[in-house]
Amino acid sequence: SKMTVKAVKMPCTSANVYTKVPDGGWGWTVAFAFFVVEALTYGIIKSFGVFFNDLMESFDETNSRISWIISICVFVQTFTAPLSTVLSNRFGHRLVVMAGGLLVSTGMVIASFARSVVDMYVTIGIVSGLGYCLSFLPTVTILSQYFDKRRSLVTAVASTGECFAVFSFAPAITALKEQIGWRYSMLSVGVLQLGITACGSLLRPIVIREQEEVKAQPPEESTETKYMLENEQTCTSIESIDSGVDITTSPSNVPGKTKAEPKSEEPKQHGQNPVENNSSPPEPKTKLLDFSVMRDYSFICYAFFGLFATLGFFAPSLYIIPLSRSLGISKDHSAYILSAMAIAEVFGRIFAGWVLNKKPIRKIYIELICVILLAVALVAFPFASGFWGLMICSVYFGFMLGTVAGTHIPLLAEDDVVGIEKMSSAAGVYVFIQSLAGLAGPPLAGVLVDTTKNYSSAFYSCAAGMVLGAAFLALVRPCKTGLCHHHQQEQQQQQQQQVEESTAGPPPELPDDFIDMDIGKAENSGKGSDSV
Repeated sequence: SKMTVKAVKMPCTSANVYTKVPDGGWGWTVAFAFFVVEALTYGIIKSFGVFFNDLMESFDETNSRISWIISICVFVQTFTAPLSTVLSNRFGHRLVVMAGGLLVSTGMVIASFARSVVDMYVTIGIVSGLGYCLSFLPTVTILSQYFDKRRSLVTAVASTGECFAVFSFAPAITALKEQIGWRYSMLSVGVLQLGITACGSLLRPIVIREQEEVKAQPPEESTETKYMLENEQTCTSIESIDSGVDITTSPSNVPGKTKAEPKSEEPKQHGQNPVENNSSPPEPKTKLLDFSVMRDYSFICYAFFGLFATLGFFAPSLYIIPLSRSLGISKDHSAYILSAMAIAEVFGRIFAGWVLNKKPIRKIYIELICVILLAVALVAFPFASGFWGLMICSVYFGFMLGTVAGTHIPLLAEDDVVGIEKMSSAAGVYVFIQSLAGLAGPPLAGVLVDTTKNYSSAFYSCAAGMVLGAAFLALVRPCKTGLCHHHQQEQQQQQQQQVEESTAGPPPELPDDFIDMDIGKAENSGKGSDSV
């Protein structure tokens, strides 16, 4: 059957109603918007390391205190994820992302005039951090709704925006700082981030109504068949003229179906237009935030995986340039190392999307392998020496980071975790739980660097978090199939008992005149025999 589309009015915008996931169409435009949003959010966050030494010199601060800028930003971004989910469900993804773009740009522009590191905490940490949350999460959520079979591949490719941003922004900002200074460079970045608002305007909402809901009612003989079964229970038949029942196939004569007559006839009139038939029943009320996912053991394990894995997401990008400088590598070559990491991450994301798009495949196990290899990459950094040693480690780390960073949120839509129906709420709760690691990760690495006077300790702390994340990720699938299987069986048994109790109730209702007519016939026949 052909996919039918109908415009439906929604709050603040209009939506397209599809009978099935389009797997394309306007989804390609949404994918492009997500690409740009990734570049202007996470791409800027990962490129912020180019300002690190400038801020330490300008404000005369330590590594730890400067690290708090990104830490607060990531914490606010992840901590306010449920707020992003609520606002998106209430006002739509488009308006929320546009508002987030304005906040991101405003915070970065004001930060360029900061006079202390505390000013940076407020502008970039709180204002831009909230904007990052309102921009990123609704975009990746609506993109997952536009695709089904190609979801993993499209999301992975679109998420390479941050990689291209790091690859291009790191050398560009470094060169720009040499010309106009770090303040005007940061101002330029803030103006560029206004592009998030333009991308938000492209996020057209989508409503999926499956074809199962619009299938035509069973043919007319089903009514007659049901009626025959009911007559069999009363030891009569359709051909019996002594039953006293007026035999027709009309639902009005079926016991207990008199009130259902208008509903049974209506689908036959609109069976050829499934979308219009769907528009007649009232829409179910959508929850702004569904916390029932917290009762799912597989989601809890997956959330802990995200909590610990986040420790290894941001710190390496922040400390790769200071580490290279401590090894005697020049500023230009240090920027090239960061760019090489970004290029490798592009290939990692595309590779992960291509692999996860294969069927049949258990995606959660592929993710686990990538997380373990990412932990190995983090351990390899302290053993690097010289430009090429650090370059090899950065390329390997970037590739493995791409396989994990581009897939860990879209995997929430898989049945092994929560499924596509609960992804919006699950993504908000999941990113919210990540906020603790986002807040503690970079400062923890900074404290270790200040204590040990060695940047290698920062990478060791990230590797430890990644190993813990891999342990929880390994428990996701067993919780879904093994540990929770007993609980599911109990629920099924309870449902079966309820069904049996309902079926063992009183016999089906008969027409009021059913017995009277038979008694009347019996009396008439009795009188006739007496007279004989």
